[in-house]
Amino acid sequence: MRGLIIMGVLLLTQAGMGQAQVTEDLVSGNDSIVPQFIDNPVKDLQEVTLSEGKDTLNRVLRDHPEAAKFDSLWLQELRMFNQGFSEMYQEIQDVAADSLNIKTDSISTDLLKERLRLLDEKTPFNISYNPSLERVIKHFLTNRRDLMQRMLSTSEYYFPLFEETLDKYNLPLELKYLSIVESALNPTAKSRVGATGLWQFMYSTGRIYGLDVSSYVDERSDPVLATDAASRYLAKLHDIFDDWDLALAAYNSGPGNVNKAIRRSGGYQNYWSIRGFLPRETAGYVPAFLATMYVFEYAEEHGLKPAESIRYAFETDTVIVKGTITFEQVTEITGVPEEELKILNPSYKLGIIPKIAGKDYTLRLPSASIGPFVSNEVALYEKIRKDLEAREKALPKYVESNDRIRYRVRSGDYLGKIAERYGVGVSQIKRWNGLKSNMLREGQRLTIYPRKPVTTPSATPSKNTAAASQNPDVKVHVVEKGDSLWTISKKYQGISVDNLREWNGIRGSDLKPGTRLKLCSCSP
Repeated sequence: MRGLIIMGVLLLTQAGMGQAQVTEDLVSGNDSIVPQFIDNPVKDLQEVTLSEGKDTLNRVLRDHPEAAKFDSLWLQELRMFNQGFSEMYQEIQDVAADSLNIKTDSISTDLLKERLRLLDEKTPFNISYNPSLERVIKHFLTNRRDLMQRMLSTSEYYFPLFEETLDKYNLPLELKYLSIVESALNPTAKSRVGATGLWQFMYSTGRIYGLDVSSYVDERSDPVLATDAASRYLAKLHDIFDDWDLALAAYNSGPGNVNKAIRRSGGYQNYWSIRGFLPRETAGYVPAFLATMYVFEYAEEHGLKPAESIRYAFETDTVIVKGTITFEQVTEITGVPEEELKILNPSYKLGIIPKIAGKDYTLRLPSASIGPFVSNEVALYEKIRKDLEAREKALPKYVESNDRIRYRVRSGDYLGKIAERYGVGVSQIKRWNGLKSNMLREGQRLTIYPRKPVTTPSATPSKNTAAASQNPDVKVHVVEKGDSLWTISKKYQGISVDNLREWNGIRGSDLKPGTRLKLCSCSP
């Protein structure tokens, strides 16, 4: 079981928004962390009994009615993540273009210089005054004050986890602010180029740092795994450049772009000296990070602080799943709303937690729901198994991210259509196949690494169905009169004429009725 994480303490503000507050007094156990709750006794617990007809499982889940209301308010706060991500992304673009429109001065230049000097003394980052940074800070404090307030509230939900992981790798705790610039603290954020999660990992970089992507799971959206990977990546970049500003620029644009900027600048190794030679987005990246750090470190001085509130403890814990389970089934079993499950488990793309040999996937629940779930595991998984067998429509097939198919372009195909079919981007298909334009020709073969769940292609009925049933591990097609390699390949998704030739040792084009053709590179 992955250690228990205190996700936050619910906060009810006058505006009806939620904020998490984490207690700092934690006591370590053998495999978990036991929270020291705020001294606020919980009374008048409400009992809810869930049952399934004759197979009733004795489960009584207790909840505080007021706490349940606060949970709902907190979910409203989390649902604003997507809006925050798009706003922050646009801010970085504006910072890079120096096109910020400052409404009013929120702080004098002299006071700002002094505060930046003090901030520089207590952090390993190169923080010094310059007019560009001043414009960004004042813009955040005036034009984007609401966004900063929301990020300040939401940060209480994630920062304890970030700080624990950064400390584990002996990294500056101020790096936690980078996640605000990257994703506005949205674990499912996805950029226009495909970077995903709190730390905006590209697919290839995520794979290097152990973040798997499959039809069911995108570990780039897992707060725990992605934070660990981001910490290791940032540590490596700092080892390379020995400068945190350059390491941050490399995190955003890649080490290659930073090296090119250093060369084009004539050898300068100061971020502000090479800024004009970096990609546009990266040119606004470090100023946005430093401005965010300033706003958070001096939030109280600028009136950005939570109002007094009533607090209730809200904790979560994880359990390793022992069989494929859907969020819908978890809701039936525990009573935890499906929407909340999506927020607590953002890496499961389809609301399905798979059971795959050699992999341990976990389900995160409010800690009050863990006990009943674990206590009734045997009966629960048996019920889940029967539910899945009774489904009219089977669950999507699990597809590893490194599974490759060879797709043959058909009449009417275009890159957008093919990309949507397999859950990938047009730019990815072009990159995988070295395409310089969007033009395709009928019969052209494309290499694709599908992200979208696919179903196993079915053979044609009658003879072919019977032939395949003789050995379920080997899919075959029995040649019928009028068949050709071309017509057969069109019947089976992802199979080309070349595949059929290779798998069956065919040199010519003549086929005899009754011939059994393998539909995979497997032994008969």
